[in-house]
Amino acid sequence: MATHITQNEYSECNLLSVSGEMLLDDALLLERIASDLHESSEKPVTIDLADLDFLDSDSAAVLRRLAGQPGFRIEGMEIFLQSVVNEVEKR
Repeated sequence: MATHITQNEYSECNLLSVSGEMLLDDALLLERIASDLHESSEKPVTIDLADLDFLDSDSAAVLRRLAGQPGFRIEGMEIFLQSVVNEVEKR
C-alpha cells in the first residue's frame, strides 16, 4: 500500500494527514514537505498519523527527529506506533 499525504491549511496550523504505509523514503519525503511548508507559511505543522497502517523503525526515527524541532507536532499515533517511536528514542 502506498503512502498518501494530504495537506490542509487552517488559521492556526498546517495539517499533513498521512495514510497507508510509511517506509524510510516516505518519511524523508514527509520531512521535506513539512519543513518546506513550515518555512513558507511560518505556521506550525501538525502531522496526523491516525490512518497510518505501517511504520518501520527507520521512519520512526525520522518522525521523532521532526517532532523534536520547534513548530512540528505529531498526533494520532496508535499505541503500537507510539511504542516504536519510544524504542527508537531510547537509542
